[in-house]
Amino acid sequence: MGRLMPLMWFTPDDGSTAPLASRIAAFTIVFLLISAIFWFAFSQLQYGWNWHAVWQYRQKFLQGWLVTVLISVAALCLSLLISIFFALARRSRLLPLRYLAILYIEVVRGTPLLVQILVFFYVVADAFGISNRYAVGILTLALFAGAYLSEIIRAGIESIGESQLESAHAIGLTTFQTYRFVILPQVVRRILPPLAGQFASLIKDSSLLSIIAVSEFTLNAQEVNAFTFSTLESYLPLAVGYLLLTFPVSLLSRYLEQKYRYAT
Repeated sequence: MGRLMPLMWFTPDDGSTAPLASRIAAFTIVFLLISAIFWFAFSQLQYGWNWHAVWQYRQKFLQGWLVTVLISVAALCLSLLISIFFALARRSRLLPLRYLAILYIEVVRGTPLLVQILVFFYVVADAFGISNRYAVGILTLALFAGAYLSEIIRAGIESIGESQLESAHAIGLTTFQTYRFVILPQVVRRILPPLAGQFASLIKDSSLLSIIAVSEFTLNAQEVNAFTFSTLESYLPLAVGYLLLTFPVSLLSRYLEQKYRYAT
């Protein structure tokens, strides 16, 4: 028994999941270690905490957090549609459509999101008479994330072997059926980790919408800081709030990875 105990700290070689007790023990040790580091760092900080002043603005934090949730969900859904379109356009045999996708992807990925938000709101949206800063913010975030997601999806599609595509055509499947029954199930499994990472980044990138006065989580935290002059007390809840949004995305991604795990 004494010789087997050290093995509980390692993942089994056969790829199976480690025992629940081992995982809980390992997580507890890591969590306590990190907590101790931060506790020591904060204990050395010569800072007069003023949580009472910030607590009076708790409703403002909640409103900003809910706005961030709505913006993130809308941008995530729209970015998926945009990315699928441009991923397929990038592989299209129609040259104008293909070069449109290439130009869009390279321009968006090669320029800062901050600049894109300013240009879209103060130049493009103004030229078309669009004054709703929330709609412009959601569209800008979706276009920004769509460029990255389209390349992730395209890479996932191109990772499918040509032999599978030829076999699908040989048995009479149409192009749509090939994507639906052959390509898509495998692509989803392969691109889940990078998709989850990009979704988490999009949620955090929504904080940049504060530069066009979108009353989301970050802007509200900045305003509370300006009212109370309590910097850490204003921004620590901001970090916790974003963690509450991004952590479930990671958990969902891992769950779907396990659910759709199969040999190819």
